[in-house]
Amino acid sequence: MRRFRAAAALLVLVASCLSGCLSGCSASSAQETSVPPPKPLAPCAWWYGIGQPPTAKEIELAAKRYQVVVLNADQGAAMRRLHELNPRVKVLVYKDLSSTRNYPGAVDGGRDAAFLPSGIGYVAAQDAHPGWFAVDDRGRRIEWQGYPKHWQMTVWDPAYQQAWTDAVVAETTREGWDGVLADNDFNSLSHYSPAVLAGTANVAETDRKLRDGLDAFLSKVGEAFTKAGKLLVPNVSETHLVPGRWTAHSRFGGAMEENFGFREDGGTGGLLTFRGNEFQELRAQAALGESLLLLVTRTRNAQQERAGYASAALLAGPRTCWTRATTDDYRDPEWSALQDSGLGEAVDAAGRLPNGVWTRTFTNGWVAVNTTAATQTVTPPEGLAEPGAPSASVAEPPEPISLEAADGLVLVKPAKPARAVGCAGVGSGPLMRACR
Repeated sequence: MRRFRAAAALLVLVASCLSGCLSGCSASSAQETSVPPPKPLAPCAWWYGIGQPPTAKEIELAAKRYQVVVLNADQGAAMRRLHELNPRVKVLVYKDLSSTRNYPGAVDGGRDAAFLPSGIGYVAAQDAHPGWFAVDDRGRRIEWQGYPKHWQMTVWDPAYQQAWTDAVVAETTREGWDGVLADNDFNSLSHYSPAVLAGTANVAETDRKLRDGLDAFLSKVGEAFTKAGKLLVPNVSETHLVPGRWTAHSRFGGAMEENFGFREDGGTGGLLTFRGNEFQELRAQAALGESLLLLVTRTRNAQQERAGYASAALLAGPRTCWTRATTDDYRDPEWSALQDSGLGEAVDAAGRLPNGVWTRTFTNGWVAVNTTAATQTVTPPEGLAEPGAPSASVAEPPEPISLEAADGLVLVKPAKPARAVGCAGVGSGPLMRACR
């Protein structure tokens, strides 16, 4: 990809020189055509809008607020309106890699809907390719538990892969989407079913068959989308378990992490994202700035929100986007006050302290994330306060802060010059805990 972009840049430069040959092509003109690298700004905002059809008001707000929006396939009119309001917004269509569905809306009156949540319609597969339905070791089709009328498909079958690819590339191009959010690029069938696939001896072999199939599937789809000039962004799961999987599956436009900043051990451990090799792979991708990182943190309290946003800020790059999720079905456009904190541009790479806390400095602030399962102490830079706090809340010199397990801290420069007042005026959160 980098070699391709370098070659493309060279062609642009040559064309520029040729077009300006009457006035001469000098070294200075070559310098004028160079483009500075994109800036590693604080995480942008995105909307995983698959819960329910967006209203006209939500579309207008999305055009101002979000850099990336994902919509269901039957929301083409909303996509076109978003492009009209803000041509810079990337709008992706939701498509499931691994299932076909026959609930109302996907199948109506015995026919597949015109716009599907999957790549292959249930009726079309039933009539012409029943072998594309995966079966267990007793020959039964596999319906996902917790998701009625979602049926596991043979993602390892080259014929299914090609049919899915042809259908989705054609629809994405025809309707004018910027690309596809490909859901359920998963690591294990066990999240949906305890079934053992026919031809495999146990759950481990079942999962290996699915992973290997999806690896090949993503390559085929990605190459086709790249050729069509569209983005492929799979929702890749549990990449901390398989080194290199995130990197491989994000190479055609980016990837989505639906459980970013998730706490281990039922809410008593550290942050799962920092286990294994996942964080390092995310970090390398973010630094290149060539593909999307779409991060989702499920938030039920302020601590989860802080940890999620601050962790995303550790990965801040030109195309790193974060959202919280306060509902399981993504029915609401989301926004966090932390996204208005104004961190600015990252001025260094994220670094890890000996106690396991990660920190990063920005032009207008600083973040810290305790990824461990125990409370740790960290000392912030001078002159910073929690977002929205008055300048009087700044302690000079800064005092050490006790940061609880799996918690985050976001500090910014106050609006007015700070003066030393100790702990006076400190609001809620980690700073208040440090003053107690």
